[in-house]
Amino acid sequence: MTAYYEFIDRSETEGIVTAKYISTIHAQGAWNDDEQHMGPATGIICTELEQFSPRDDMRIGRISLDILGMIHFGEIEITTKVIRAGRTIELIESVLSTHSKTGSKVCLIARVWRMITSDTSMVHGLEDEIILQPQDLPNWDGLSCWGGRFISSLVAHADADNRKGKGIVWVHAPFDMVEGQATSDFVKLMGVVDIANGIVPRIEQDVAQGHVEWIFPNIDLQIHMHRFPEGQWLGLETVCMIYMVRLGVVSRY
Repeated sequence: MTAYYEFIDRSETEGIVTAKYISTIHAQGAWNDDEQHMGPATGIICTELEQFSPRDDMRIGRISLDILGMIHFGEIEITTKVIRAGRTIELIESVLSTHSKTGSKVCLIARVWRMITSDTSMVHGLEDEIILQPQDLPNWDGLSCWGGRFISSLVAHADADNRKGKGIVWVHAPFDMVEGQATSDFVKLMGVVDIANGIVPRIEQDVAQGHVEWIFPNIDLQIHMHRFPEGQWLGLETVCMIYMVRLGVVSRY
């Protein structure tokens, strides 16, 4: 198996699309062996958002994800619907639930603003500085401190000048999101955004070996896109400013 999920089925009732998948071992999370990593979970929910009532004249501009708890390994269900329909902007919601012997649980809620496109070439501009490209940086094994098969599936290049709390890392996920289905650049890149909070931590610990003193799983994820994603590599220029929990005491970095 060389994908993060297997497709089961999809149906539509009164404008609500329901899709079912099952996670493969490659979607395994970093904190617990029986959880899914938020990275591929974001990718699979974006797979449904991308396919939902597509319009050639619109694109996704913002994705807001709330993480309600651990995403258990195994079968998932994603329901997608329109919250606010419109000619120039639309608000769409996808809800990811897991199913087990103990019942169903909502784990992830994504809300997306989709906006109309137009030719902005006369006024466009970005102020972000250009960073070194992945082909200009060496291979990096810094992700090996994290456990789980999702992290081990990734390829990374990093700036040699990275330090604790600040750095530049390029990441590529070589597997498709869904077995037997081509993965778009949008889904490919959204599927690795979540690792941003773990690439330049201010602490040293080896989660893969069970040496965990601090935990800092994120409770939400906000993605704003200046343009629609292109390419197979995601460049992350990250500053680590997060809340961490140590033995029940909350500290801010």
